[in-house]
Amino acid sequence: MTHAPTHAESRFDRGQRALSRIDGKAGEKVVASLADIAPDFARYVIEFPFGDIYCRPDLGLRDREIATIAALTALGNAAPQLKVHIEAGLNVGLSRDEIVEIMMQMAVYAGFPAAVNGLFAAKEVFAAQDGQQASGDAT
Repeated sequence: MTHAPTHAESRFDRGQRALSRIDGKAGEKVVASLADIAPDFARYVIEFPFGDIYCRPDLGLRDREIATIAALTALGNAAPQLKVHIEAGLNVGLSRDEIVEIMMQMAVYAGFPAAVNGLFAAKEVFAAQDGQQASGDAT
């Protein structure tokens, strides 16, 4: 039995909507950056992860981002993708403290280097957001 959405909306349209909701501008930049080298792959990124997997009903977006942040942290070598998903985690309701705790948990299973790399990625994302908020407050 499948749990994937079955209504008439296309995988691409469903994925585009999910990508925008989850990753916002960061996700759109990733897809746009692939357009000139691998436009088909950019479409696959929208259709499969976001149109098919993220839209499944049995796990909420917040939980999916916890799993994704944990997995990317554990990899230890996916900082660009991790930064996008740290932003996504914040977009779907994770706090900064929760994101830090997820990464600290990964030290137990993936090692301290992977956790440290994740924490440095989080630090960059948080600092960039603080800078955006500060510049937004000044206007």
